[in-house]
Amino acid sequence: MGLKIFMASFLVTSILFFLLFIPTRLTMQFSTLRPPVNYFSVPPNSSRAYPVSFAYLISASKGDVVKLKRLMRVLYHPGNYYLIHVDYGAPQAEHKAVAEFVASDPVFGQVGNVWVVGKPNLVTYRGPTMLATTLHAMAMLLRTCQWDWFINLSASDYPLVTQDDLTQAFSGLPRSTNFIQHSSQLGWKFNKRGKPIIIDPGLYSLNKSEIWWVIKQRSLPTSFKLYTGSAWTILSRSFAEYCIVGWENLPRTLLLYYTNFVSSPEGYFQTVICNSEDYKNTTVNHDLHYITWDNPPKQHPRSLGLKDYRRMVLTSRPFARKFKRNDPVLDKIDRELLKRYHGKFSYGGWCSQGGKHKACSGLRTENYGVLKPGPSSRRLKNLLTKLLSDKFFRKQQCR
Repeated sequence: MGLKIFMASFLVTSILFFLLFIPTRLTMQFSTLRPPVNYFSVPPNSSRAYPVSFAYLISASKGDVVKLKRLMRVLYHPGNYYLIHVDYGAPQAEHKAVAEFVASDPVFGQVGNVWVVGKPNLVTYRGPTMLATTLHAMAMLLRTCQWDWFINLSASDYPLVTQDDLTQAFSGLPRSTNFIQHSSQLGWKFNKRGKPIIIDPGLYSLNKSEIWWVIKQRSLPTSFKLYTGSAWTILSRSFAEYCIVGWENLPRTLLLYYTNFVSSPEGYFQTVICNSEDYKNTTVNHDLHYITWDNPPKQHPRSLGLKDYRRMVLTSRPFARKFKRNDPVLDKIDRELLKRYHGKFSYGGWCSQGGKHKACSGLRTENYGVLKPGPSSRRLKNLLTKLLSDKFFRKQQCR
């Protein structure tokens, strides 16, 4: 039995490394749909035109096309980078719809900072394939462009601030700061997550199915301490490089361990950073998301609506989840927080035209590099200042 478990673990781990490190094109499968990219309309050295920049991984699955399109409109900014991953299990028509959406948008084509993963992974709920997709996206974005922070979102997320707000609020932070909600108090997760051994068919199969459970359980590790937390993070470029091409074996050792771990995205980055001498003191114990959970055991986020709007705003957090498709609260967020009208982009200095209810519809080259943050930026900056103050920051470090 022990040999069989070892062979099974070795097999899925090998496949995980294969999925993570094989070259993947930052293109669309439907490359003929991509319009000519006019890079010359963007000023030279544009990657440093803004004080900080973000690299986003936007993950979508079957039925998420409408939500994904809306999210891209509100989240877009010419100073950032966007990588879209649509689950391999989504219908071919949905993959094509996303590719056409990106290829046909004149702003995306003009700036050239939005990509769709051409060879997507099959993502299994509670399996390590979501973690593999995240790490793979980080690797691609590290090779492709310069950015300061990596942010992973799903199509069910929505911003509560404009990208100008986010850029302005983050511009004063140390670039080494990582926002990773973490805890060493695993409680019931010690037995339900730490000891079971699972196999994710999504690592080697093209057909989606539930994870497999191995009968025999394992002992808890003694060479490193387990941590758990939110799957939604904001990671510094330095820490992302450490996870992908690190100068020591800790990230790879823990990747081997979390290959057979239930819900590995809720523990991998937490365990890596809190066991690293170089990075454990760079963590802000917060995921900067507004989320309300179901009744115990609080494993599933509740869908947000109009009744949650006031509390969302008062928390000053830049993101919230999860939302149903075209819920009325999204229209309220658009109007009151993002100044987004007529289905166009969120307000920003890069496309500002002045006047009431003027839609942000395209890039004005002369405005590239201009920031016009609003009240949400001040609220977010106050939150970040509080989180990084000595009173809170050091008390929330990995323990």
